[in-house]
Amino acid sequence: MDDIKLFTGGSSQELTKKISKKIGVSVGRSTVKRFADGELKIKIEENIRGRDVFIVQSTNPPAENILELLLFIDAARRASAERITAVIPYFGYARQDRKDEPRVPISAKLIANLLTTSGANRVLTMDLHAEQIQGFFDIPVDNLYAVPVFVEYYQKLKLKNYVVVSPDLGRANRVRGFAQRLNKDLPIAIVDKRRTGPNQALVLNVIGEVEGKAALIYDDMLDTGGTMVQGAQAVIEKGAKEVYACVVHPLLSRDAPKKVTDSPIKELVVTDTIALLPERQIEKIKVLSVAGLLGDAIMRIHRSESISSLFKEVEG
Repeated sequence: MDDIKLFTGGSSQELTKKISKKIGVSVGRSTVKRFADGELKIKIEENIRGRDVFIVQSTNPPAENILELLLFIDAARRASAERITAVIPYFGYARQDRKDEPRVPISAKLIANLLTTSGANRVLTMDLHAEQIQGFFDIPVDNLYAVPVFVEYYQKLKLKNYVVVSPDLGRANRVRGFAQRLNKDLPIAIVDKRRTGPNQALVLNVIGEVEGKAALIYDDMLDTGGTMVQGAQAVIEKGAKEVYACVVHPLLSRDAPKKVTDSPIKELVVTDTIALLPERQIEKIKVLSVAGLLGDAIMRIHRSESISSLFKEVEG
């Protein structure tokens, strides 16, 4: 396995260790130091000339996580790596994928340009907030979905009398696909909301039958928790007997952990695409690992095998 090299940035160290264990490839030696003013200094501590290099780094805040990844890629390019794949479990700045008002950037496109310019030959990511971001790149992008990880967990619980809930209209197709993967007979409901500003939402109505059922809310990320908690309260008000939730990317910003703790949500299942800081770990949260999915994709990319079965999503 000398022809493949696996490295990690600072934001994804624990996840990379799990990936390393899954695929039997040790994590490469590298150092991240700082100059006196805080400027990052990256060094790859082993020979990677002619190697297939995978660099794992989620780009959640702070923004230095993005800069560290770009510097790492540039270092690998200048060290004559044969191919460089940026493995980005959580792709930050994906919510700004279009000009929805005057004088704003298309941040997702800028990040795509930066990754390509730095020297990445391929991007492997998970549950992009907007699938069209793949089109912002002129290099291959593989967008995996965490659905199989959630399905494996919930099928063990043998869900009965459940309804799968979309937190908004825009996520309805993903939620329908998720429900079909869980059980083809599971109904779905949709929380109809109106967003009044960034990280702000006003719940208007619940479309679908939730009365007397256990509700399972599914979303790709949880930031401040407002959307998720308001959705949970809405389905309870409509007669749901209990509420569970699962999200792929646990940003859990500001007082989100407290909101979830104080909410009707009985359990929040998340993945390890983003490392949870100790202050964000609460009793209601259960973390599932996506290391197996990412590890499988890495090895298939390395062997030039198809990975379509890994990122295929069931749509309604």
